[in-house]
Amino acid sequence: MVIVHDDLTRDMGPDAPDHSIGLRKIIHVDMDAFFASVEQRDHPELRGKPVAVGGSSGRGVVAAASYEARRFGVKSAMPSITAKRLCPELIFCKSRFDVYREVSAQIRAIFLHHTPLVEPLSLDEAFLDVTADQHGIGSATRIAQIIRKAIAETTQLTASAGVSYNKFLAKLASDQNKPDGICIIRPGEGAQFVAQLPVRRFHGIGPRGAEKMAKLGIETGADLAAKDRAFLARHFGSFGDYLFRAARGIDLRPVRPNRVRKSIGAERTFGEDISRPAALGEALEGIIDIVWDRIAEKAARGRTVTLKLKFTDFQLATRARSQTIWIETKAEFAQIARSILAEQLPLPLPIRLMGLTLSNLEGADSPVPPETPPDTAQLSLL
Repeated sequence: MVIVHDDLTRDMGPDAPDHSIGLRKIIHVDMDAFFASVEQRDHPELRGKPVAVGGSSGRGVVAAASYEARRFGVKSAMPSITAKRLCPELIFCKSRFDVYREVSAQIRAIFLHHTPLVEPLSLDEAFLDVTADQHGIGSATRIAQIIRKAIAETTQLTASAGVSYNKFLAKLASDQNKPDGICIIRPGEGAQFVAQLPVRRFHGIGPRGAEKMAKLGIETGADLAAKDRAFLARHFGSFGDYLFRAARGIDLRPVRPNRVRKSIGAERTFGEDISRPAALGEALEGIIDIVWDRIAEKAARGRTVTLKLKFTDFQLATRARSQTIWIETKAEFAQIARSILAEQLPLPLPIRLMGLTLSNLEGADSPVPPETPPDTAQLSLL
């Protein structure tokens, strides 16, 4: 599906924001089920079938799922045993990060053909600032169409794109018409677009967060915009400031092509709060697998392991342990993570989110920001 409105250069109208609140021409490009789509491209017998990339047994975790698998509820970061229960016909493929990196490099070259202002979020998605594009095209919508076509011709894969005047809105727009779609939010339309969305679509709001908001009478962006800063701060702490701005479509962040990588990590928001040691341990093992795959992918090593816990009352706790020598193996990384968690038990409250990072890095490619699983990404939007 392709939905194209007039471009961002059109008359903005009296309600349009100005440059002081982040008016730019931003494109967010997100590959469709990237890892799984690469496997289906390279193995024609998998096309049209439910495919998951990742380990298929034991404590394996789904790294990516094809759209055929997603129809059964299979998602990235899900334990493989759960995925197989949801979809008995699910076909598991071992990850091939060398191939994914090669395809990602092809896509990056297409981006850089139009602008040097490219901020990758992971191998399969990036922000582009085309306010002053290199070829004088002038239309962000047109550039997004050209990029999607070039990606399809070069890689035989599809990409979805969102076009807007800031990063927050562009990211929301790229999710709107997936797969193989485009959505444009012009200046003056941001607040209206956000108003009709369920709050679950806001990055950083998981199932339990949405449930808490529903109890407060907040189910849509419009409901959220009706609350003042004091109310949001009282119920959500520092997260309330993000919610206040996001509900109004405000995002001041520039596209940063050279952000230095400070850590590699992942975090997972749970559908139900957990507190039992067995459930906590199982969740931690899944996150260990995800993070170590990313560490290995970047040939990185570090000295500090940090565990992050978000409790049911939205309070955050982080615990870190630093080594005097490099953490070289998954076994070392896992042992430290397990030890940190064990020291926190019993927890004062159940948790709704768990995260794990490796920092004090050496060897990671610094221009690329750290990755998290697509369905649990907690972006710092403001």
